[in-house]
Amino acid sequence: MAEGRRRAAGESGQASVELVAGLPALLLAALVALQLLATGYAVTLADGAAEAGALALASGKPPAAAARDALPGWARDRVQVEARGGEVTVNLLPPSPLRSVADQLAVSSTAWVRKPAG
Repeated sequence: MAEGRRRAAGESGQASVELVAGLPALLLAALVALQLLATGYAVTLADGAAEAGALALASGKPPAAAARDALPGWARDRVQVEARGGEVTVNLLPPSPLRSVADQLAVSSTAWVRKPAG
């Protein structure tokens, strides 16, 4: 009987060790998933900002200001807007705890309009 009790206690300790060893992998997987979600959100924001810039360009207003105004506050410091002809390109860095990761996951969106004659 005593040996059976020792075996049960040892198995309980083994499960705790496996849980503690698996937590870093679980946390890493969660961080990767959150980073991918943030990057997808940044793509959506860049699309909307590029469209807003193109519409402003079509109406004779500055496209960069319109594109920045279409973004939430945190993204305005992470965006670059270029306008050439009737094309507006928005480059946006997604939120990330590491700048190097954000640089690697930078997203871009382009919208264009036909400029009115005159």
